[in-house]
Amino acid sequence: MEKRLRCARKYNELMSAIERIGRRAISLWMASVGALLASILALTIPCAARPASVELSVAAAADLSSALKQLAANYERRTGVHLKLSFGSSGMLTQELQNGASFDVFFSADMDYPRQLAAAGLAEGDTLTQYARGKLVLWTPSDSHLDLQRDGMNVLLDPSVKKIAIANPQHAPYGRAAMAALKHSGLYDHIKDRLVMGENVAQAAQFVESGNAQAGFVALAHARALEMSGKGKYWKIPADDYPPLDQGAIILTHSQHKQQAADFLKYLGSAEASELLQKYGFTK
Repeated sequence: MEKRLRCARKYNELMSAIERIGRRAISLWMASVGALLASILALTIPCAARPASVELSVAAAADLSSALKQLAANYERRTGVHLKLSFGSSGMLTQELQNGASFDVFFSADMDYPRQLAAAGLAEGDTLTQYARGKLVLWTPSDSHLDLQRDGMNVLLDPSVKKIAIANPQHAPYGRAAMAALKHSGLYDHIKDRLVMGENVAQAAQFVESGNAQAGFVALAHARALEMSGKGKYWKIPADDYPPLDQGAIILTHSQHKQQAADFLKYLGSAEASELLQKYGFTK
């Protein structure tokens, strides 16, 4: 009888131990599951709460190729909005937009092309903003013997100048400005056979930089960028020699991100953006 009681006590002790181990295991398992669920929630809830990132598609005049890249990078750091940039001559970009190209904002090197788009119902006329005024310069490589500061545009009469680069005036405002300056100075008839046309003002600068032209009419913005890298020197064309290069930006009618586009245009009026544009020679 006593032996049977001892067995019963041992059995009860064993069952109690098993029960304690079971409760502890269940407690540990539940804690692990809870921690796992908390981790999952911590990862998923912020993602759900964060708005999807926005990308603005921007068609921009070639004279902005340096300045707008920096503006876009600064703006993305501020807001998280990414700007996808496409550069070209204002006229060619206008044709693309007329043919159905999908962009949110158009930055032109003049005010006329944006107005054409607004008149055609392709852009929101009340969003047209003059963001800057461009300047035209005569540019040569840094190792050129031509003395721009002494002779100005008359350096183009030097026999060593075989080719003179300009943007195509048919669709580039800077090309039209260059033609106006040449005619104003009386030089056009003397050098017209030596003109080479770039698709846009950036390509005109490339012609000179590559040695395919000995001088070129380019945007001050390009000349500043090339000067900063030690590649060239320039002479500012007097402002009275060509029509003002007032530059406009406009939001396009089919944009799916009009509020974000409007916010970016507003940013261009900030002190930070204005300072950067001035660095490249743009004024208001």
